[in-house]
Formats: sequence, structure tokens, C-alpha cells
Amino acid sequence: MREQVGLAQKAAEIAREAGGLLREFYQRGVTAEYKGDVDLVTEADRASEALIRERLTAAFPDHGIYGEEGTREGLEREFRWYVDPLDGTTNFAHGFPAFCVVLGCEWRRPGLPTDADGEMVAGVIFDPLRDELFLTERGSGATLNSRPIHVSKTKQLQESLTATGFPSHKRHRSPNVHFYQEITLRSHGVRRAGSAALDLAYVACGRLDGFWEFNLNPWDTSAGVLLVQEAGGRVTHFDGSPFTLDSRETLATNGLIAREMQHIFTEMFAGRGIEPIPTPAEFAARRASETNRRPT
Repeated sequence: MREQVGLAQKAAEIAREAGGLLREFYQRGVTAEYKGDVDLVTEADRASEALIRERLTAAFPDHGIYGEEGTREGLEREFRWYVDPLDGTTNFAHGFPAFCVVLGCEWRRPGLPTDADGEMVAGVIFDPLRDELFLTERGSGATLNSRPIHVSKTKQLQESLTATGFPSHKRHRSPNVHFYQEITLRSHGVRRAGSAALDLAYVACGRLDGFWEFNLNPWDTSAGVLLVQEAGGRVTHFDGSPFTLDSRETLATNGLIAREMQHIFTEMFAGRGIEPIPTPAEFAARRASETNRRPT
């Protein structure tokens, strides 16, 4: 992995340039098209991916690129970039200010099959409207605008703020509304902002305590998963097993509420009833008990 050092810094330059392009499109407005039954794509998505492809190819000519909008180049190479040129396209098309650029770099041991997971070694998520750059390299921690970030210290789901998302296609087949209901009633709330990459970045910097979603793609999760891990958090499947880039399940937490969230998924998938939702008085009693156990 001799080329790992400095990958994120160069990717940050490219993400900022792509973010500036998105900002221009956002300010003047774009026309959305459908690339599926309900999946949107805009000229901004395509222009951003074209720019990123050109810049990555110039900076790292020996690296592969796997982009949401169709770029598939050099996927057998040792280093492979996952690119989401505009995560949050539906938000972008409606003028809702929550979207970002995502670049994640995977190192793949020589001889590894093309469809096998390597190791994420660098990642960048850039929010161009807030000018927030989340950056990480494996073993070097995670930063937001060059300042170190860490996951939250919230220990209980009942005091947590979490996030989730719903698929833009086949929503009628998604079971997530049932988990949304249960976790909403057992926590401080669940946010649904429409950008999985930003949700993962917010777990990494402690704005959220947890995030889950079904059926994400590698370009959605590549950078965010490494951000959470390098910020001290945990990313797994819903049952706690190791996360994989081709996973249909993503559960990211500060690590402290992971067991509670995994329990909810396990019991609901098994068709078992989970414990009744605590009353406000029971919530207060549990909080008091936890406070009394803390060292002074």
C-alpha cells in the first residue's frame, strides 16, 4: 500500500472542485430525468462524475474508477475509487440543501478477484453548501475541515439521535418503516435527510449516534464507513457481523448503542415481539440509574 499516503488530500482537492460545480448548478437550477421508475439523475450528476473521472485519471493513472453514473474503468487494479458525484440527487433536484460529493479509495491485494472486497484506505465527503470537508485515511483518524472528529459518547438508545433512509425505488417492498417506527419511539428521534454519505459523516463527528439503511451501494458507503471507523465508531450488518461493501445492510453507530440496535433488528427479523416501549417515567428511572453508576 505504498501509495496510500496523500490519497485523501488529493481526493479532497477533486471533491472541492466537483462541489463547486454542483453549487453552480444548484444556484441556477437543473432539470431532473428518470434513470429508472423513480430514480432521478440530473446534468449535474453527469458533469460532476465527468470532472471527477478526468481529475482522478490524471492524478492516479494506475487506479480504477467505479462511479454511480456509469464509469467502470480498471476495476481489476490494485487501487479502486468509488465515486458518488452527487449523493442526494433527489434533494438537489428539489432545492433541498442536503447533498455531497463522495470519493472512497479501496486497496485490493494483488490477485484478489474483481468482485471481492479489498480494504478502504481513504475517503472524502464534501458538502459544498456548508463548505464541510470530511476526510480520512486508514490509521490516521478522521477530520472535519482539518479538525479531528470523534463519534459521540451517548450510551443508550433512549438518549440517541439516529438517522435512516428509504429507497427511491421499490419503497413498497422495504420493511424499513417498521424499524423506523420502533427506533423513533425508543430514542430522541430519527432523522431522514436523504444523503446516506452525510448521515455516515454525521455519525463520525458525533452529530448522530447511529445510522442504518437497507440496500445501499458501494459509492454510498465507501468513504463514510472508513470515516466512522477512524472516528472510533463501529459499522456492521444489522446482526453485528462484519460490514462488506456489497452489503444490503448498513448499521453505523458510536459503538455504545450498537448492541441495543442490533437487538431490535434481530428480534424483529425473527418475528418475535420486543420489549414494550418504556413510559416517560421508566425512561427517567433508567437515566437516573445510569447516572448513579457513573464514577464521580
